[in-house]
Amino acid sequence: MKTHPATSFVGVDVASAHLDVAVHGQPGVRRFANTASGIAQLLGTVPPSSVLGLESTGRYHAPLAQAAHAAGLRVHVLNPLNTRNYAKSVGQRGKTDRMDALVLTRYVFKEHSTLRPWQPLTANQAALRELLAHRATLVRQRSALAQASSHNKALARVDEPVLQALQQAIQRIDEEIEGEIRADPASRQAFDRITSVPGLGPVCGSLLVMIFGRMPAASADAVVAFTGLDPRPNDSGKKTGQRRLSKKGWPESRRLLYAAAMSAARTKTWKSFYQAQRSKGLSTTAALVVLARKLMRVAFSLFKQHAMFDARLAATVA
Repeated sequence: MKTHPATSFVGVDVASAHLDVAVHGQPGVRRFANTASGIAQLLGTVPPSSVLGLESTGRYHAPLAQAAHAAGLRVHVLNPLNTRNYAKSVGQRGKTDRMDALVLTRYVFKEHSTLRPWQPLTANQAALRELLAHRATLVRQRSALAQASSHNKALARVDEPVLQALQQAIQRIDEEIEGEIRADPASRQAFDRITSVPGLGPVCGSLLVMIFGRMPAASADAVVAFTGLDPRPNDSGKKTGQRRLSKKGWPESRRLLYAAAMSAARTKTWKSFYQAQRSKGLSTTAALVVLARKLMRVAFSLFKQHAMFDARLAATVA
């Protein structure tokens, strides 16, 4: 990325109540309230050509990221694991909000040319993201409760009404997701193409509609990396280390895609592909991960080509 000589690099440590702000080349750290007025004051102190880096913090970072993007700043929403590792690599001794703001500033100054700019979700994408996230919470809670009482029939009877209520809530969320998809013509068409792939059902299809819509010009490799299903090398000299997933991005994406692969492995279309991975010596989990990547690549190809699934063409997708 080319920057103007006057470009300011700004790091912001985000908390629920406040924002600690450091600017590269300037002493000190300023604190603003994490409110609409506080964010407006913050943005009033930095030039419009600034590059701003902040960590992903669930919901707390979103208002600042959206306001900064709307104000014309280049925004990088950073993976907390990456910034934590960077802080260790540069010898940060300890952790405070002030120290975190300073190291974020250093990180975005040094690495901005390699970072992907943050783009806000469309209204449709934001709605799908929130519905999928809430569905994931309900699924986790239902699974945890069912497991907790599985050893005791009396407890299971006590929990049964709650489990039924949670299942009804999940079904209601599924209906809301479907309604959100059907309400947007572009999403509906993409959804129909994606779910024409055997193994990709409505929930995973909705997830991929959201992801592909955010990255329409990306490569299949970039989309796989976005979900954290990309294998990372671990080689040195003559040693070839074990590949491990990067696991970057939203964990729910990987869970849904893995579940889709489990379903796809039992279909006529993908059974032989899955068995071929197992015959290479891969474990069940590793073979399903390979199939999950295959499903995503095929779906992304259909998304870009505006085409429905064809087993003959799918075989050509790496």
